[in-house]
Amino acid sequence: MPYFQAHRIVVLTDQPLKSILQKLDISRRLVKWAIELGEFDIEFQPRPTVKAQALADFIVETTTPVLEEQPKESAELLVGVPKWILHVDGSSTDTGSGTGVVLTNPDGFEVKYSLGLKFLATNNIAEYEALLAGL
Repeated sequence: MPYFQAHRIVVLTDQPLKSILQKLDISRRLVKWAIELGEFDIEFQPRPTVKAQALADFIVETTTPVLEEQPKESAELLVGVPKWILHVDGSSTDTGSGTGVVLTNPDGFEVKYSLGLKFLATNNIAEYEALLAGL
């Protein structure tokens, strides 16, 4: 027996997926997916808001310690300091555009984020938006 047929699936979302999948006047593609997903025990719940403590815990877990002795010259400040790496990409098609951001801390922990743009954008503009979202 497949895993998802034996266990309840909880989907946390801010989209009204349950009401969309239960409408009778939806497109053929959505009908197909509603039938496919109907065999699973799926429960849709509103996504909870991020609590201040969860955000504080995330910052503590992903922040690197500050060096006790810092050099006086500004150019020397960057030597030996662990670096965070930001990867961004954007995409634009006739049907819409979006961006993706992956932020990696010095320990290799990755934070991934995707963003759909609600305006027409060229591929370059989508990539610029990804960069801004990453900052």
